[in-house]
Amino acid sequence: MPEVTVIIPIYNVGRFIGRCAESLMRQTLRDVEFIFVNDCTPDDSLAVLESVISRYDREVKIISHEENKGLPSARNSGLAIAKGEFIFHCDGDDWVEENLLERMVSEARSKMADYVYCDFFLSFEKSERYMVNRDFEDPQEMLKRGFLGGTMKYNVWNKLVRRELYDGILFPDGHSMGEDMTMIQLLSGAKRVAHVKEALYHYVQTNSAAFSKTQSPKQLADVRYNVDRTVSFLESRYGSSLDVEISNFKLSIKLPFLISDSSDQYRLWQEWYPEANAYVMSNKDVAFRTRLLQWMAAKNLWLGVRLYYWIVYRFAYRILFR
Repeated sequence: MPEVTVIIPIYNVGRFIGRCAESLMRQTLRDVEFIFVNDCTPDDSLAVLESVISRYDREVKIISHEENKGLPSARNSGLAIAKGEFIFHCDGDDWVEENLLERMVSEARSKMADYVYCDFFLSFEKSERYMVNRDFEDPQEMLKRGFLGGTMKYNVWNKLVRRELYDGILFPDGHSMGEDMTMIQLLSGAKRVAHVKEALYHYVQTNSAAFSKTQSPKQLADVRYNVDRTVSFLESRYGSSLDVEISNFKLSIKLPFLISDSSDQYRLWQEWYPEANAYVMSNKDVAFRTRLLQWMAAKNLWLGVRLYYWIVYRFAYRILFR
């Protein structure tokens, strides 16, 4: 059994897959199984990938879908044949530090953890931003104050997870937007978590606009599906004991609708999970300015919401993170 299986979906990443594959093939950890899942990509991604892996002596599998099925299905296809003790997901347009897997496995061994996460970089066209994750050792604290509290991202790609935690848990076929919420379900089964306090993953930002600006009705429906799926899972596992944390989770999900000057987006914020609005000022783990923004929305102070967007996002962020 390899120490780690790395699963990499491939679809329209011809511009990036060479750099991604090089960073994976150069991993200092040797006992690794790489599974590239061709999700019926229409571009030259496979040719670029094959050119890179031909230069390395690594355990590599390439499997192919007969039709495009989306990210969740690609991840599930990789999981179906994965043999590693741990699973790591990498997206084909990103890249990693060469010691990523060695550092994360070492942390898992030393802390006896079955769920390990690291810091990461947001990679923009001309710069990178170091993203620090909060430090947790207890899975329940990480679930409540991190993922549900909105202080940590449940990204699929900077986490090393023991394969047994996937028993009975798959990614949501056909519902790509929000599929990362599956990592919340996996965390609920962990006995111990560990944090590698280094940025080892480079997450490429090809579009820094707020998510709600570019989402289609199908994508919005996918997010709702995945939120409801996650909430249903948590309620079945924990009953009503996480009611406050689930309300915080719903607030974090709809927050991006306020990172806009669009009345349509503001209307979506009002329509989505209004039962959570009573908690907008109660989550002290979230920055005060974020709580204030949602408080203004709850009070229909839309001029204040627009001013926040223009000052913080249109001016400050666009200059700093280009």
